Amino acid sequence: MKINDPIFGELEYDYGWTKDTTIYFLGEETEISLMIDGEEDGKFDEEQYIAYQVFMRKWEDLQPNLLQSILDYYTQKRHELGYDIELNENYPIVDTTEQILKMITLDGIVVPYADIFEGRDIGITFNCTWDIENGLGLRLLNEKVIEIGYQDVAI
Repeated sequence: MKINDPIFGELEYDYGWTKDTTIYFLGEETEISLMIDGEEDGKFDEEQYIAYQVFMRKWEDLQPNLLQSILDYYTQKRHELGYDIELNENYPIVDTTEQILKMITLDGIVVPYADIFEGRDIGITFNCTWDIENGLGLRLLNEKVIEIGYQDVAI
């Protein structure tokens, strides 16, 4: 089933609403999946629209903070796994956001149901070189990173 939503655009339903779209991520045009939680009737919560619209308005300004959060997460994960002591080719030493940027690709944006958290809730998924199977996910609440982990954090 397909719908043409006034805010999200043309969406297709497959146990959730999705569309492939293009977004700029740090100056590079990137193909991503936009995923919106919703029932088959194609009706979304007003809070989902607000969360998405505010997020998109602030997207450009958010990107450097997202990169710094990912770098911090990576450094912590590397330490937890002991790769700051013992070398692992999947977890090289990374000191800058420019280096971490080379290890990730933006994969998707998730607009979850509005009643999960108080506030504007958005998930972002990335593919990453250090964990190909699980990827990387960020959960944003009111445009601030509140959780980072595997992709399921964002979904």
